[in-house]
Amino acid sequence: MLLGRLRGRGLGGWSLAGRWASGATGRAPRVCTAEEAVAEVPEGATVLVGGFGLCGIPESLIGALRASGVAGLTAVSNNAGVDGFGLGLLLESRQISKMIASYVGENAEFERQFLQGELSVELTPQGTLAERVRAGGAGIPAFFTPTAHGTVIHEGGSPIRYVEGGGDIDVASAPREARVYNGVDYILEEAITGDVALVKAWKADEAGNLVFRQAAQNFNAPMAKAAKLTIAEVEEIVPVGSIDPDHVHVPGVFVNRIVKATSLEKRIERVTLSSEEGTFKPAEPGTPAAARERIVRRAAQEFQDGMYVNLGIGMPMLASNFIPDGITVTLQSENGILGLGPFPSKGNEDPDLINAGKETVTVLPGASFFSSDESFGMIRGGHIDMSILGAMQVSAQGDLANWMIPGKMVKGMGGAMDLVSSPGTKVVITMEHTAKGGKHKILDSCTLPLTGKKCVDMIITDLAVMEVGDNGLIVTEVADGVTIDDVAAATGCSFEVASDLNTF
Repeated sequence: MLLGRLRGRGLGGWSLAGRWASGATGRAPRVCTAEEAVAEVPEGATVLVGGFGLCGIPESLIGALRASGVAGLTAVSNNAGVDGFGLGLLLESRQISKMIASYVGENAEFERQFLQGELSVELTPQGTLAERVRAGGAGIPAFFTPTAHGTVIHEGGSPIRYVEGGGDIDVASAPREARVYNGVDYILEEAITGDVALVKAWKADEAGNLVFRQAAQNFNAPMAKAAKLTIAEVEEIVPVGSIDPDHVHVPGVFVNRIVKATSLEKRIERVTLSSEEGTFKPAEPGTPAAARERIVRRAAQEFQDGMYVNLGIGMPMLASNFIPDGITVTLQSENGILGLGPFPSKGNEDPDLINAGKETVTVLPGASFFSSDESFGMIRGGHIDMSILGAMQVSAQGDLANWMIPGKMVKGMGGAMDLVSSPGTKVVITMEHTAKGGKHKILDSCTLPLTGKKCVDMIITDLAVMEVGDNGLIVTEVADGVTIDDVAAATGCSFEVASDLNTF
């Protein structure tokens, strides 16, 4: 079968141009307006929407979809934008009846609609979501993954819809099939395909070949390949032949409609800048910030030369300020960056260059960008040496809970379930030892929904360093001025004390 581009005479009567393939006529992408493109989205459609936070979202297409009034949509996206922007617009207009996502984040209306029983939400680990979409585009109906084994995602019971007004669960998730391969537990996940995909690229040629820019590739690449109708919103349309074939991220065979963006805000969710001096400013002694700084300074001592490391949102990310001299560490961000650098200086922030916390960043020489499905292939495949995360609770056996308080607070698991799923990755938890009011966070067993079972290797708090052993927790270090009695009073389970106890 000829899969080239043929028209006119040459090469035995044909010349290279046009699009031709036996049984595949009429597939050439059509350039149209956003309004014309979304007119093809039917009521009740499953719509895959690219982007990560607000980075790489198809703003024009979302706006046109809102104006169309089409409703009853199932939206598949890593998250739902923010209040009043991105997919948040379609939530406000009640055009979305169900979300399949990994992260609620700071979208208050998303969280409110879910908890009040107004919206169905299937929360899915970020890497699993990316792989479900990738598999759907590749014609693979299902696959086994170690992510989320032993959690409510595996065992069932995760709330999909609450009763109207909130409180009780109306619809809960079903359990997944589990199997053991080579001594490792896995669960079965089904692929996701869409009726329509709305994606955002930097550039397209008239053949539909897409090029993304920096971290805006994220979920756009796999979602472009997994729908019956893919609509690509782009910043620039160039003639065929203008894009080097080596630079194409998504081949035109996956793209059906091309829309030139008429106006793009490219809003940055969290503009984060480096200090004018370019150096980290220590916290004032005796403040909560100083306690957090002590935690992350100790966490940074776990870095080893040559490591690839993923740092979670919030406190864990601060550990990058304290990488020891003479140590080279490559930071990975699950939204598709390897080689994270410092925050940019004022005026150099870039909406296409953010980390997993939606903060503006830079990259170092030797960095690379890639799609979300490839990013989590690195993570699940054990290519990331260490992950530092925050937590709500940790058990004496190393179970972790850090993503949900049922019926009260739902931020979503994001990529955390994937990050703790690889047996080859060291998992370090950084957190304050107790919650508000002195409530225990380190317990015999977690009372909140788990992120992972027996996945934590080390806990670093403002009071102590604990390692997770075969028989429970071992305190190996205490903070300067803290006694073992202080640690015991703040801990909700028993622990051993190392014979060579140190201070930090």
